[in-house]
Amino acid sequence: MEEDCILIAAPNQAGLNFVRLLLSKRRNVAVLVNNKTEEKRARKLGTVQVIRVKTEDEKTWRIPEFRIGRVFIFETTLTLTCRYLQLCRQWTSSPIIVITPERHPRMIYKGLGATYVIHSGSCEVGFLANGIPETGD
Repeated sequence: MEEDCILIAAPNQAGLNFVRLLLSKRRNVAVLVNNKTEEKRARKLGTVQVIRVKTEDEKTWRIPEFRIGRVFIFETTLTLTCRYLQLCRQWTSSPIIVITPERHPRMIYKGLGATYVIHSGSCEVGFLANGIPETGD
């Protein structure tokens, strides 16, 4: 049985660091992006699966061809994070974790389907990977 893919919206340095960490653990990772620049950045990290969406057009939000497990969304703006939450909640029933430096959007994110909202002002979020074991050869 194929392992569910961990989906990460990583539009900032903390998110990119987290993608690197999971790739080093040889996890099945996909990166969610909404523009060419982010797509290039994700591919540079070695990410094989990149999902590019038009966040402003819900009709284009197609379910990926692979199973989505946990989702990690690193906040850059309230609007983009809300769109990603709406999109990802349609794709998985697994936990969705939002990582934000702000305190005010917690209830908004929970209302849109976030399982957990983690407040972190730093780029050090490696602790999130503690529950994600490495895959063996």
